[in-house]
Amino acid sequence: PPPAMNGSLRSPVRPPAARSNALGQSAPMPEPAPHAPAAPTSPRADDPDAALVSLRQRMKLTADEFAEGKINRAQFHALYARYSEQRSIIERLLERDPETQAWRQVAALQGQTGMLRSSLEAMPLYYLVFKGEGAVPLLIGGKRPAEPEKIAPLIRHVWTLPNRPAFGLGRMPFKHGRWLIIATGNHSATAVVFSLEPAIAQARLVRDLHADFERANQALLASGSAAAERMVFPQRALSEALY
Repeated sequence: PPPAMNGSLRSPVRPPAARSNALGQSAPMPEPAPHAPAAPTSPRADDPDAALVSLRQRMKLTADEFAEGKINRAQFHALYARYSEQRSIIERLLERDPETQAWRQVAALQGQTGMLRSSLEAMPLYYLVFKGEGAVPLLIGGKRPAEPEKIAPLIRHVWTLPNRPAFGLGRMPFKHGRWLIIATGNHSATAVVFSLEPAIAQARLVRDLHADFERANQALLASGSAAAERMVFPQRALSEALY
């Protein structure tokens, strides 16, 4: 099916349905929760029940982080599975022997989740900024080789979509496990390739950077000028996160 651009993205707290190759096949994106979830409490060193409560709090916090777009699906599943496994092991140990102290070693492994969180975080690899249907980008940024010849046809197709929103945001699997985010405005588009599926918060950032690009350069863009040397590019802020 052809790509579709939506004004926003949504991130449900449940295992995802089968992925589609269509750009932007997602429902409206939620706004962040009005208050941050409470941090899990530290369990007492001599209380296995407190360790179980702490693990349950961490599982709920992981679900909250995903719902708010702070982590991606890979991070959610890895972290949630880790906490769930620890919880199940402690419960089985205590069921076999209520006096056992073996649960302490299981509970002490919580620090390893930081490695899971960082290793599964999506990183922007490169970005391109296009004026209208132009095949040559106004700007290419990043330390990885960009592929404008593969992305430009997608950008051109976006402009042909019926009922395209004035400011659209879409995403799709790209290749080799990478993901592509495309943000569009009235006159231009920004494409960012990520190493993994990005979190909703990362997609929001691309949307906001592109909106500011159109706002800052509205006179040049409306006039049809493609004078990149006279424009400013908020997208350059992505370079700080590029490897």
